[in-house]
Amino acid sequence: MIHFKLFAFTALSVAVLSCEKDKNELKNNFSIDTSHLKQVYSLNESINLQVKNAKNLPVDSIQYFLGDTKIGSATGNSLFPFALRETKLGSHTIKATVYTEGTTVDEETKITLASSIQPKLLNYKIVNTYPHDIKAYTQGFEFYRDTLFEGTGNGRGSGTGTRDVSSLRKTDYRTGEVFKKITLEDQYFGEGITVLNNKVYQLTWLNKEGYVYDADTFKKIKTFKYFKDIEGWGLTNDGKKLYMSDGSEKIYVLDPETMQEVDYINVYTQHAKIESLNELEWIDGKIWANIYGKDAIGVINTNGEVEAILNLGDLRSKVTQHPDIDVLNGIAYNPKTKTIFVTGKNWDKTFELLIEE
Repeated sequence: MIHFKLFAFTALSVAVLSCEKDKNELKNNFSIDTSHLKQVYSLNESINLQVKNAKNLPVDSIQYFLGDTKIGSATGNSLFPFALRETKLGSHTIKATVYTEGTTVDEETKITLASSIQPKLLNYKIVNTYPHDIKAYTQGFEFYRDTLFEGTGNGRGSGTGTRDVSSLRKTDYRTGEVFKKITLEDQYFGEGITVLNNKVYQLTWLNKEGYVYDADTFKKIKTFKYFKDIEGWGLTNDGKKLYMSDGSEKIYVLDPETMQEVDYINVYTQHAKIESLNELEWIDGKIWANIYGKDAIGVINTNGEVEAILNLGDLRSKVTQHPDIDVLNGIAYNPKTKTIFVTGKNWDKTFELLIEE
């Protein structure tokens, strides 16, 4: 009996190894034909997918997937065209599942989808300069009912290491006077803010939570947890949904009631993804974004394509130079004047800009 069991086990092992060998041989026979594929595509392009069949084995059909989503199938090994116009920008895995000789073989390759737009350089003129709290480590900046709302963090000054406090405040933008202010406890680093339906939404940086306040009284309505393990950076809204950055190339679209992700945008130029997206502002259907550490603002469409760049490198020299001055950050659009207000972390001025077409 022992010899019989040993024989049966050996036979089964041989059969399994044989099946694995056959599977590997099949897999080695097929590969996605990349000879006519590019590494980088744009939304206005299409790709033609086909599989290389080294030994010309019979193929029943091939199913194609973009990530986990099936995009279609081809009879036999016929050419499968796919238009990219509805695809998100970013890196994508293309998978081909080949049905052959009663089994399946999976093959993969990668492509990147980038912007089709050459960004234009915007011109501007400074129409006004206003006072700004030199100790305000600006994280969020937004007009609501002709009042400038500002969120600050307790950032460490780059020179002296002095910290201010994280806060939410209302200011008179003409004088720089702060006429309403609440502060966060020291362990919370305040980040981006936005105002929607008379509620102020405020993020924190590393605490993975944010807050909702009554816009009139600043009474806290609720605390919300982030929908995933990310940092909180910038925040804006389009009148219905919220848009949140986390320091990467992603902008998350959130339901303002549940604070759950409903969509996302990857931000790209024609050549590369744009990371370190920081403070956000929604202006006429576009997202304007500070890029952390850069004296520039990107204008981004809802596909994630950078359409324009606003170079604000000249502004740094126009503010008081002191040890704790930090980067450009803060974009607030005033719909009444159709001008943009910008400032920086620990800057003593806010600039009102008119964008010139």
